Amino acid sequence: MKNNESIKTKSSDQVLVTGGGGFLGGAIVRQLVERGDRVISFSRRFYPELAAMGVEQIQGDIGDATAVEQACREVDLVFHVAAKPGVWGDYLAYYRTNVIGTQNVIAACKKHNISRLVYTSSPSVVFDGIDMEGVDESIPYPEKFHAHYPKTKAMAEQAVIAVGDEGLKTIILRPHLIWGPQDNHLVPRIIERANCLVKVGNGRNLVDTIYIDNAADAHIQAADILEQNHNLSGRVYFISQDDPVPLWEMVNNILKRAGLASVQRSISRNTAWMIGAVLEIFYKMFKISGEPRMTRFLADELSTAHWFDISAAKKDLGYVPKISIEEGLSRLERWLQNR
Repeated sequence: MKNNESIKTKSSDQVLVTGGGGFLGGAIVRQLVERGDRVISFSRRFYPELAAMGVEQIQGDIGDATAVEQACREVDLVFHVAAKPGVWGDYLAYYRTNVIGTQNVIAACKKHNISRLVYTSSPSVVFDGIDMEGVDESIPYPEKFHAHYPKTKAMAEQAVIAVGDEGLKTIILRPHLIWGPQDNHLVPRIIERANCLVKVGNGRNLVDTIYIDNAADAHIQAADILEQNHNLSGRVYFISQDDPVPLWEMVNNILKRAGLASVQRSISRNTAWMIGAVLEIFYKMFKISGEPRMTRFLADELSTAHWFDISAAKKDLGYVPKISIEEGLSRLERWLQNR
């Protein structure tokens, strides 16, 4: 079965993808177009690459209820991918995009009697600063969040879970560390900071990742299965390569494919955490723009294990990662060479 093949729900769906110009959103759009769905992208700006695929584009702010409502007209299915990511920034900006934006999508789906909503969440919504090794979806939210992104994504996730029992059929996916060609977030950050990267912790912490095509495939499979099995509505699923690797080995593999040297220097988790705490105070006190090189949340993320039991996604959604890490790295290398 090819990567873009999955169970078709109808001859042709009218599908809205919020954040369709982004990394994951764009990959979902491509797979939908390839299988014959009519696709609308809702993003802040116009993307020529989407226009080249014949995708209708609507520009707007996900925090604008009217704009979202108009984008959802005559739509059968919504993939809500748009979000404000990152580990630093103004809380209200995160809240407007991640929480209010999701509330706007839910309200628009209800108003237009849209049958299905697939929401892109994050495993960070359950991260409490300690190792997560083989955990499943039963793990609770932490008592306290140390960054605005996971806090607001958790709030949005809970809203999507709740509405799953109210007529709108929903599924929530938690992909971890998406990477691959066209990446505009993780891979560029690693490459840009190659000369100043430092290992945090002992370097042996295992993490899950997910190749971009696998992540997109999982979203489309979730939507198709939800059409057939409404009992899955409101459920949450971790998705990954199902192949945890040492975090810094993965970083070094990406650097290698970019023709760069591996990370050699290291500092302890406690040292990184203290540096992050100081930088956070400094940035807040002097209202410095941009993002600190280290935060307490980032220190915890870089030094702890994060890998997940994806048995539920395999069983309920039929999800299997079709592109291996090695194949994905080869594709990434070709893309980096041809940019």
